[in-house]
Amino acid sequence: MKNKLLKGLLVVVSVGIALFSALLVTLTVTEYKPETIEALKVVSAKEAKTVSVGDKITALTWNIGYGTLDASADFFMDGGKKVKTADAKTTRSNMDNILKEVKQIDPDLSFFQETDLDSQRSNHVNEAVWLARGLGDVSHSFATNYKVLFVPYPIPPIGQVHAGILTTSRYEIAEATRYQLPCPYKWPGRVGNLKRCISLNRIPVAGTNKELVAVNLHLEAYDNGEGRAQQTKMLRTILQKEAAAGNYVIAAGDFNQTFSNVDLSAYPQKEGLWKPGTIDTESFRQGLGLHMDEKVPSCRSLDRAYKGANHKDFQYYVIDGYIVSSNIKVKSVETMDLGFQYSDHNPVVLKAVLTKAKKAR
Repeated sequence: MKNKLLKGLLVVVSVGIALFSALLVTLTVTEYKPETIEALKVVSAKEAKTVSVGDKITALTWNIGYGTLDASADFFMDGGKKVKTADAKTTRSNMDNILKEVKQIDPDLSFFQETDLDSQRSNHVNEAVWLARGLGDVSHSFATNYKVLFVPYPIPPIGQVHAGILTTSRYEIAEATRYQLPCPYKWPGRVGNLKRCISLNRIPVAGTNKELVAVNLHLEAYDNGEGRAQQTKMLRTILQKEAAAGNYVIAAGDFNQTFSNVDLSAYPQKEGLWKPGTIDTESFRQGLGLHMDEKVPSCRSLDRAYKGANHKDFQYYVIDGYIVSSNIKVKSVETMDLGFQYSDHNPVVLKAVLTKAKKAR
């Protein structure tokens, strides 16, 4: 009897190892491997606005938490328990409400992160199409940063993922480019992880030979900090080059880091919870300014649900914001306090004016 049990156990273990090996081979063969620089498809607006020197611009950046990280969600990567955090009905309701809030803000430029195209975690709702069509006549581009046939962890597994960053514009996007950022992960963990990137969108400024350069980004979150540092360095190099050329630069997104000029005294870091990095604002001083709103947190921890919790002892973060070139006068940067109803992030709104173009250096 013992021999039969042992043989049966060995068979089960052998089959398990074979299946896992087959899955690993499949994921390795199908791994998403973007080029360092890739042209992105731009969907043009039918009647795009033009942007000129002196124009006022309203921009919005929002990590929408793939439409499922609402106030009722916790998430295993942040110390919570859930993997899938919403059903299809809830996902659609969250997307409807996100779209409603964006329309009320009425931005000229929108930068969305964690926007799913076809993912098990968001019930295969195409959120990029949802937002782009819902916003009406806008130009837009989409850059993939997470594409895996099947993410096998944890239990139950994340499953299929196809997601990225969506940029929409009332102005005509003449050209959009995806820049691959350094990936801190090695094989085999790399095959199930994000391939972080930035999306650089070029918009002609009427009456000049300059461009409004709209850069969408979502930097590393769960590495040991080295990946975030390398990605930030590459981002800085690209932005400083564009600013030195006299272009108007607005970079926006989820930095997963706080700018060093932000006062975090209202949001003390709690032991055992995810901790963001810090970006030294002085390192960006060559023609660039860094802007976050510290009055309202832009993100909350997912170690537990926000709904029904004691909000006073919650872990909050200020990690979403803007990097803007010096030829753009920033009027305000404001985090909209939506109480994390539809995402674990609040939207951040920039109001600014394009000033007289500077000569290239």
